Amino acid sequence: MAVIQVQNLTKDYGGGRGVFDVSFEIGAGEVFGFLGPNGAGKTTTIRHILGFSKPDKGKAYISGTPVWGNAHLTNRDIGYIPGEINFPEKLKGMDLIKWLAEFSGAKNLDKAKELLEILQLKNAEGDVKRMSKGMKQKLGIICAFAHDPKILILDEPSSGLDPLMQDTFTELLKREKAAGKTILLSSHIFSEIEKTCERVSIIKQGEIVTSFHMDDIKRPRYKTFKVKFAKPGESFRIAGEKLAFEEVNHAKNRVKIKVFDKDIRALLNLLSGYEIEYVSEIKLTLEDHFMKFYSDKPSHNGGAA
Repeated sequence: MAVIQVQNLTKDYGGGRGVFDVSFEIGAGEVFGFLGPNGAGKTTTIRHILGFSKPDKGKAYISGTPVWGNAHLTNRDIGYIPGEINFPEKLKGMDLIKWLAEFSGAKNLDKAKELLEILQLKNAEGDVKRMSKGMKQKLGIICAFAHDPKILILDEPSSGLDPLMQDTFTELLKREKAAGKTILLSSHIFSEIEKTCERVSIIKQGEIVTSFHMDDIKRPRYKTFKVKFAKPGESFRIAGEKLAFEEVNHAKNRVKIKVFDKDIRALLNLLSGYEIEYVSEIKLTLEDHFMKFYSDKPSHNGGAA
């Protein structure tokens, strides 16, 4: 059974804003990436998973239980980092950690104290209102993780962290994954998704446009090569071959060719009959795949946060 399940979720705010027929599942112990820019619909979807909003249609489930009307039950095992952290500023950081840990059912503060060291939050006894954005983000991470929840729902969790601390947070996520946690990671940071997630869905203007395994990006069944010819006119000659061309640029006398692994030797044999300046492999990245869906072509809907 899926731990987190979203079925045909729709919330239409009018004017093309909202989320539309969103569906995905996250299995136990899986880290699932929810990728899109600000305003694509990530936060709106998460608010429905947490039971903060009632959908126009569709449902969200936590461990088989419908969320809407049951959030007091489904949220007990969830640690949540919101996209915009707004803590009561009259509290001190450590008081907030203690209060939220107790509210969430933590037996002790051992994990919170460990996270204070890992995230190097040295002034947790200080007033929240005097904390920088980065410090508040660290405080939010500690509050979400302190009761050792089985499920983590993280909305832009490394926002406001410096690059070194982002790396530290990534290692923390890997540790939680190894402990069997189920994690929904909403982000627009490609490296964060690449390093931690097993599956990814990309959302654009409130709609899921693609879902895939990260292995399809890291270890694709095909490779793409850029070939620059030394002899003028060779791009015209090779264009007559039965190859999967991604680009034929006669002005620069070069081509880009997509080829399955099993056919690479045949391609190299073919290229041996040409005068080549260079051949280079173009590595597929998550960002490359993402940009295929974020061209200038409009979708019929709008989006939400």
